[in-house]
Amino acid sequence: MSAAPIRRTPPPMPGRTPRGLREAIATHTPELLPEFEDEWKRFVADTYNVAPVPAFVTRWWERFALARDAELNAHVRDLLERAAGAKSHAEAMALMEQVSEIKYSLRGLEPGE
Repeated sequence: MSAAPIRRTPPPMPGRTPRGLREAIATHTPELLPEFEDEWKRFVADTYNVAPVPAFVTRWWERFALARDAELNAHVRDLLERAAGAKSHAEAMALMEQVSEIKYSLRGLEPGE
């Protein structure tokens, strides 16, 4: 008899701030930290422009939400691979729509969820 796979609960979502995201990424998905810091530097720190901060936080909120859940992340990667190899435009569009819906739903997560 084989054991059922253990489903790990993803870490909670951080505060919806650059600092909260950076701390969560450093703790739970450190492989993303260099890219996070590079983008922060390029789009905000080096420009002294805070206008991109809301878009930056939205992008990284979604990235962390996906990366923290290995099962969901694998599902999205599978959808993307299937879309890349789709035999028709309609099939690729349907698969990409699923990816879009998943990513959009991640934006609705609240800190602590």
